[in-house]
Amino acid sequence: MELIIASNNKGKIREYKDIFEPFGFQVFSQSEKNIDLEVEETGTTFEENAVLKAQAVYDRTHCYVLSDDSGLEVEALNNEPGIYSARYKGLETEHERRMAILQELEGSDNRNAHFVCCICLIEDNGTKHLFKGIWNGTISFAEEGENGFGYDRIFIPENGEGHTTASHPISFKETYSHRAKAVAQLMEYLKAR
Repeated sequence: MELIIASNNKGKIREYKDIFEPFGFQVFSQSEKNIDLEVEETGTTFEENAVLKAQAVYDRTHCYVLSDDSGLEVEALNNEPGIYSARYKGLETEHERRMAILQELEGSDNRNAHFVCCICLIEDNGTKHLFKGIWNGTISFAEEGENGFGYDRIFIPENGEGHTTASHPISFKETYSHRAKAVAQLMEYLKAR
């Protein structure tokens, strides 16, 4: 069976290949299937955006499709950047977005935050399934570490022993992250099929 990941992110595609191939799926990125599609994320939740991306690819292919949407929610910032994590305040670079959050939290005692990942799987018959993972933590006072991407240099996960995600090996994130939690639910579903 073919599964198309509604993404061209090479790291994400590789991760999903490792998950799905043991279940008998051939995993492809959008570009490998010549699907040139940029879906506008007009949803107001991670779930809605994950469904929008998966549905757009499914409507063209009618085969198994998977997408995900994820981001960082900071309690003291009314859960911003949230669904706008990748384009927070229109800033160009990941560093600028991290710095904006650190500046906005100056003087705040509440540094609670969490990452959210929502995965949408659409089966070849059109049935949709949603899987959601949440990774709790706090925001650091400065950038720390070299690993990962996005907000990893300012996010101290609950199980990170006081250090940011970027200070740990990539395997730490692959084991404990919001995406890892959503993927674990997805795998439970696949095993039960």
